[in-house]
Amino acid sequence: MAADHVGEGIRANCVRPGTVDTPFLANMLRGFDDPEAERRALDARQATGRMVTPEEVADAILYHASRASGSTTGIALDVDGGVTHLRVRPSPGA
Repeated sequence: MAADHVGEGIRANCVRPGTVDTPFLANMLRGFDDPEAERRALDARQATGRMVTPEEVADAILYHASRASGSTTGIALDVDGGVTHLRVRPSPGA
């Protein structure tokens, strides 16, 4: 799509969020026997050690809508705490 429309001044990009800490997710976690353990497990999956915030996803979208992204086209911006591309080694003893 980006290649098809760049000549018309149309840029095509997307934001790919990972696990986002939302009220929906919090509600889902309540269904587990140990919601806090499940939350810790979700945080531990992230290379950053925590889930993505809704504000971080919004900031990525705002970047695409801003003048700062004028030369950005044809990309998928992963806002996922490193899940997609990073494989962090577990801490010793983990």
